[in-house]
Amino acid sequence: MRNKFADVFYEEAQKNDKLVLVVADISPAGSVAKFRAAYPNRFINTGVAEQIMIGMTAGLAQEGMRPVAYTIATFTLYRPFEFVRDDICYQNLPVTMVGVGGGVNYSTLGATHHAQEDISIATSVPNMSVIAPTDPLEVKAATRWCLNISNGPVYLRLGKAGEPTLTAAAEEPWAYGKIRLIKKGTKTAFLTYGGIAKTAFQLAAGAKYSEASVYSVSTIKPLDVERLKHILNHYDELIIIEEASGSGILGYQVKRLAFENGARINIRHFHLKDEFIHIYGSHEDVLNAHDLSFEKIKQALAA
Repeated sequence: MRNKFADVFYEEAQKNDKLVLVVADISPAGSVAKFRAAYPNRFINTGVAEQIMIGMTAGLAQEGMRPVAYTIATFTLYRPFEFVRDDICYQNLPVTMVGVGGGVNYSTLGATHHAQEDISIATSVPNMSVIAPTDPLEVKAATRWCLNISNGPVYLRLGKAGEPTLTAAAEEPWAYGKIRLIKKGTKTAFLTYGGIAKTAFQLAAGAKYSEASVYSVSTIKPLDVERLKHILNHYDELIIIEEASGSGILGYQVKRLAFENGARINIRHFHLKDEFIHIYGSHEDVLNAHDLSFEKIKQALAA
């Protein structure tokens, strides 16, 4: 996902000299390196100074530029949070804040690099839009929207690398603020977003859920309430899978909406635990410890 973002940013930057990339101690690679080489005056690395990164993008936006703040997700939001809230969101500035490795993607780097609460934190801030694309194709569409259309703060949550393409056969195009049907089915619906979406597709490919629908909810805020109401009223079972924790995540928003509208549907919600899990291992190892691996979810659904 991050590579697709870099490719699209470089393409758009050749057409728009207002685009600026501000990073915090990230080594440029791929298209980011090409952008730095081609447009050195529009690439700024603040080093380990994330507050400066966010403050600088706010100033650039006020001067008419289209800045993007780009670093590992925990350092995009957590360390400079006061600056995110006051400099960008309070003033409703058109800054895209890219968080790479959302969830527990940076598994072996430990809790300081695990962004399990980022969705909940970002959705709680007024004026902030929150987008978490499901695959590289959605990254391409979402990035273009952020760079050319967005007129306010956006938290763009990306996976790290190697995420599969899942939406190539979707009949509905990606659109900001809209839930997207990827696989049409009956009785059961999966709601998912981000890199963990591959687990929903794996489950929907199995015998038990071969007739299930799969929806990409890549815009977490603003939430597509009208389509959610339709989904709640047209399926018997809803399975929500997300690599995030906290009260602001998708599943809790959906369950609240279901309660408020008296929806008669069975909802199963799989997410990261609300705790720090002290293990060392791969991304899959950490997901498994959170009961969020494919096998753990499959077992839970069978039970």
